[in-house]
Amino acid sequence: METLKIWILTLWVGGLWIIGALVAPTLFMLLPTNRPLAGYLAGHLFAYIGWVGLVSGLVLIGYWLIILGFRALQDKSFWLVVLMLLLIAVSQFAIFPIVATLRHASIDGVNQILGAGFATWHHLSSGLYLLECILGAYLVQREFRL
Repeated sequence: METLKIWILTLWVGGLWIIGALVAPTLFMLLPTNRPLAGYLAGHLFAYIGWVGLVSGLVLIGYWLIILGFRALQDKSFWLVVLMLLLIAVSQFAIFPIVATLRHASIDGVNQILGAGFATWHHLSSGLYLLECILGAYLVQREFRL
């Protein structure tokens, strides 16, 4: 069972860092004249790793509950995963749809209805993603005793 936890953490947190720190910036560097395409591809990659995170987080919570029972509620790693899941849920189901709507909207009224423009929501999404990456790195450090 411990091996399962290691594989899941590696896939999830490694994927977060690879997409956020390497793949997305590379897309914008290689497609400087086609930023909409770079953004489209990056957006899909962020959504995919979000789904990986949702599944991984739920599996890890199940893992800790099976292994530790209610003692899992006293484990800091358990709560780190819960917090990361909350960040993903907010991003996937609240922020990403707004960013997608604003990206495709050419009407100023949409920005007023939603309360902010594309850049504001994109920055919020980026900040939550960075926080998830940092929490993930801390989680890996805790679990692998690095």
